[in-house]
Amino acid sequence: MPPLQDFPMLPPGFRFGTGTASYPVEGAVSEDGRGPSIWDTFSAQPGRIVDGSTGEVACDHYHRVDADVALMQQLGTGGYRFSIAWPRVQPSGRGPVNEQGLAFYDRLVDTLLAHGQQPMATLYHWDLPQALEDDGGWLNRDTVERFADYAAVVGERLADRVEHWIPVNEPNAASILGYGMGAHAPGKALYFDCLPAVHHLLLAHGRAAIELRRAGAASIGCANNHAPIWPASDDDADVGASKIFDALWNGTFLEPMLLGRYPVDLMPLFEDVIADGDLATIRQPLDFYGVNYYNPMKVAVADDDSEVPFELREVVGYPTTDMGRPIVPDALREWLVMFRARFRAALPPIYITASGCSYTMGPDESGIVDDQPRIDYLRAHVNAVSEAITRGVDVRGYYCWSLMDTFEWAEGYTQRFGLVHVDHDTLVRTPKRSFQWYADLIRAQPQHR
Repeated sequence: MPPLQDFPMLPPGFRFGTGTASYPVEGAVSEDGRGPSIWDTFSAQPGRIVDGSTGEVACDHYHRVDADVALMQQLGTGGYRFSIAWPRVQPSGRGPVNEQGLAFYDRLVDTLLAHGQQPMATLYHWDLPQALEDDGGWLNRDTVERFADYAAVVGERLADRVEHWIPVNEPNAASILGYGMGAHAPGKALYFDCLPAVHHLLLAHGRAAIELRRAGAASIGCANNHAPIWPASDDDADVGASKIFDALWNGTFLEPMLLGRYPVDLMPLFEDVIADGDLATIRQPLDFYGVNYYNPMKVAVADDDSEVPFELREVVGYPTTDMGRPIVPDALREWLVMFRARFRAALPPIYITASGCSYTMGPDESGIVDDQPRIDYLRAHVNAVSEAITRGVDVRGYYCWSLMDTFEWAEGYTQRFGLVHVDHDTLVRTPKRSFQWYADLIRAQPQHR
């Protein structure tokens, strides 16, 4: 192990974990009664996925749970963030429970606990049952009620053993990328007409939180994708466009959850879809606030003929990952400090529920995956969290995204975020150098010395 001074030091009890999501890792899409999801449909459409691949096999985690959880124990993490596939539990999103599907997660939770991994379960990480999408998906308010039913079923089965719950992962990505821009499933490019999906996903968060509490869940939070939004220039038009985008990408999701309101400038856009009591339902007490962070975004005013008033520009002057994302760890520290300063008493303890990077190097002739850039990335971002803590931000954990290389949504298998390399032909797992670094980081912490 390198000298202790080479590792960021976090407070005693700080939780280090890893994460994945159901569709990118499980595979077995037609087994044991699982129904089709919008990602099965989307990835089967030509041109939707960069390399034309699907998650039909993914990492075959469905059949390799024991070996994968053993890797977590080897790593030394204290928690694992995973998602439950709604179409595996309710194939059509409504009606009878598929016992074989629910039993898979029952066994996963027990296996995690037996290997020292506290479960952090996400109810919805984007794999909506296709049957519900056929009825309007998240544009249809009835989907919220179906989600509440699903949350009640899963909560009744697992709430006694799952440490942390997240109802909806990144509702901004699910709605804006899926229904606004068409880049993700279900592939609808509705622009601002996607706002009913935004509201219904937030409402689903609140309704699910209520059902999980009723089932005995002790800790419920969120996992919202947040990014500092930088104007492309000092020009008033660019500054104004960046503020609108910041309100949409960040404020539209954190303000309802923490304050029970939408950003003032955007509130008129939601008036037609808000029913009495909705905002109170969304503003459920949170035991933690999950932040998924990757990079800042730069925004300029759009051309007059654009469908939206802003456009994203490249963030220059920083190194980038193999996915082209700028690496700006100090922006994470900055965002956390500003987040606390703005919300103070309204802000519960924070977990970094996803943070990671894509580098595509594979095993060399000796079978070693030398992913030093990932080590550098993780060190810098854990340092940023440590610095935010010294500034008074109550951050309780860091979940590295991701445990292993997975089907990376619209990027297919062209990007690799994992601490463990997965050969997508043979499915052989190979821990990377970053895996060992993360293990050493964990063992260097005060509670392990």
